[in-house]
Amino acid sequence: MKLPALITAAVALSVYGAAGAADTAQTYPNRPIRMIMPNAPGSANDTMGRILAAKLGEALGQQIVVDNRAGAGGVLGMEIGKTANPDGYTLVSPSTAATSIAPHIQKLPYDPVKDYEFISLFAIMPNILVVNPGLPPKSVREFIDYARINGSKLNMASAGAGAQSHLSGTALMNAAGFQSVHVPYKGGGASVTAVVAGESQWTFTPAAAVMSLIRSNRLRALGHSLLKRTPLLGDMPAIAETIPGFTYSGWYGITAPKNTPKPVIERLRATLLKVAATPEFRELIAAQAAEVVTDTPDEFRKFVEDDIVVTGKAVRAAGLKAE
Repeated sequence: MKLPALITAAVALSVYGAAGAADTAQTYPNRPIRMIMPNAPGSANDTMGRILAAKLGEALGQQIVVDNRAGAGGVLGMEIGKTANPDGYTLVSPSTAATSIAPHIQKLPYDPVKDYEFISLFAIMPNILVVNPGLPPKSVREFIDYARINGSKLNMASAGAGAQSHLSGTALMNAAGFQSVHVPYKGGGASVTAVVAGESQWTFTPAAAVMSLIRSNRLRALGHSLLKRTPLLGDMPAIAETIPGFTYSGWYGITAPKNTPKPVIERLRATLLKVAATPEFRELIAAQAAEVVTDTPDEFRKFVEDDIVVTGKAVRAAGLKAE
């Protein structure tokens, strides 16, 4: 083939590619979408992901089917998401454990930043510092002072070594300058129940896990991990009011396999933003004691990069070692 012919063919392919991308954006989606959930049913990530899947699917005009692929702390589901066909019909609801924690303690079959297309965050859920009501402290300041004197006699419950409750509690102890005995339980429910029963004295856990117990006075809430107070939690203070700059909250977002067409990513994000602005969606997220937060793909990627760094410090402070 002569050079002019090669140039003509290249131009034709370029035009065809642009037209194909435009067609993809216009016709997408024309069948159900799968959302890989690297967590078990009933987990905070699963609950939040299902809320988004239902409303996003309605707005797109196609069902979004949640596919729970729990295992290896979320690593299994993230790997399945990485290797899925990047055609826009597979989404991934990233597991915080498999995205921010796992890189520090094991060799992963994926890169949590480079192997996915980032779409947007959709919510932030604070962790709440709760104590057994029989404990004297009634504020974050009182708790810190009490723990500095009695820390070796206090049990900090967690959902397990390396769980968000373990690392957030460790981050709090480091920031406040006290130590408690870490007692890992088999899951968040068991750890919270232990504090209610007085078997352990405190925990620092996702808000959704403890709100009903706080309202029924079976746990005493002292503070939350957002930087500022939020109407979602009434007059509950931010821990940052006592420890300036302290924050350690859970996050929820949506990604897709790397090389998913950009027009599809843009369509998904634009639709997500419309959904996130509706009062109904905000009420559903607020019912989980979380705040709606959206951002750009680049901002979401940077957010995850920063979270990996911050989490790494907590992992090292907790003494967790690479496998």
